[in-house]
Amino acid sequence: MNKKSKNLIYKALAVLILVVSIHVLIITFYTEEEIKITRQTALLKLMPSQYPVFMDDLEFKGLSDSLEQSLKYYNKLPETRTFNFGKTSYTVDHLIKSLESFSLFLHNNPSNSELRGYIKDNYAIYKTAGGTESEVLFTGYYEPTYKGSMVKTKEYPCPLYTVPDDLVKIDLSVFSEKFKGEKKLFARVDKKNRVVPYYDRKEINSINNFEKRAIPLLWLQDRVDRFFLEIQGSGRIVLSDKSIIRVHYASKNGRAYRSVGRYLISKDEIAKENMSMQAIKAWLKQNPGKLDKVLNYNTSFVFFKKEMDGPFGCLGVRVTPMRSIATDTSLFPKGALCFIKTKAPSKENVQFPQGWEDYSGFVFNQDTGGAIKGHLRADLFYGNGEYAELGAGQMNHRGELYFLVLKK
Repeated sequence: MNKKSKNLIYKALAVLILVVSIHVLIITFYTEEEIKITRQTALLKLMPSQYPVFMDDLEFKGLSDSLEQSLKYYNKLPETRTFNFGKTSYTVDHLIKSLESFSLFLHNNPSNSELRGYIKDNYAIYKTAGGTESEVLFTGYYEPTYKGSMVKTKEYPCPLYTVPDDLVKIDLSVFSEKFKGEKKLFARVDKKNRVVPYYDRKEINSINNFEKRAIPLLWLQDRVDRFFLEIQGSGRIVLSDKSIIRVHYASKNGRAYRSVGRYLISKDEIAKENMSMQAIKAWLKQNPGKLDKVLNYNTSFVFFKKEMDGPFGCLGVRVTPMRSIATDTSLFPKGALCFIKTKAPSKENVQFPQGWEDYSGFVFNQDTGGAIKGHLRADLFYGNGEYAELGAGQMNHRGELYFLVLKK
């Protein structure tokens, strides 16, 4: 082999090494968003040596009630239904046994050391994929209370809409198996007999006779109240006679949820470290001329129905304060027993960031929401009242999320 040929080979090898190195760097620096997360990859099974320190800061208060709600959901399902915990699937019968076993153990009022030993011996633990110590962003939601009226008045001019009669919900899986697992579409049929996306928030607010499509359930004081009621998904409406009506999510327009909080941060209107529901409300009150632009940034719109009880999560069972979480249920097993480590406000001081303390406890995956997308998001239900409003409105902390299931 002559010298010229050797040089060409060396150059080719150098180029190959460079290409491989760049490829490795690209893979190494892939973000979480770029890596496709599925039900099989959202959770990773842990070795016993990797288990967290299990401790319930609320001393199991309300846990049995929440557990019973998940059992109600499971007992309505066919025995053949399965749920994915990462790459492992479990039957609904196994999940029922898993919760019943945990419930029986709680009746013994276990100490922290007994709790840890019992879980280590009997339960498999799965953690959200990611690998860092604090990867899940925990936010909060609550059941708000607003004043309202059953009739439209000057004081209550804003309608809370029921499901429009021209809203069509399309399940593509009935047309082809290849669409199985895909999200349902929310559409309408236009004047040319075409199926098109349903109206966005701006369009709904601009249609003068929209009340003919969606009969108002009741009337609120303004669109800001309605907007935040939509975000929470349920609430209590106090009428002039002091009676209370519970309202709950019934459907949506199918448009993408977009966070007005992130929008205001991007426009340098509210500093990231000061962002909260209370901060957004204060800003909207101070900037009425920008109200339409900011609210319409979120194209999603929610329609409501009355409820006699509640509030209810996406499983059709009551959610329990500090015991129910909302996740992306396309990735995580519904109704499952979970353990979280994050921060929560003390009862004495709910102001942010003062008064927030390390918090850990058992919860159940009983809800979902338009803003809860991906495997690194979770929403903790706070209940109702002043503490719930302040805590949920200001919660924005990283933490850890684990799923527990009885060993096979």
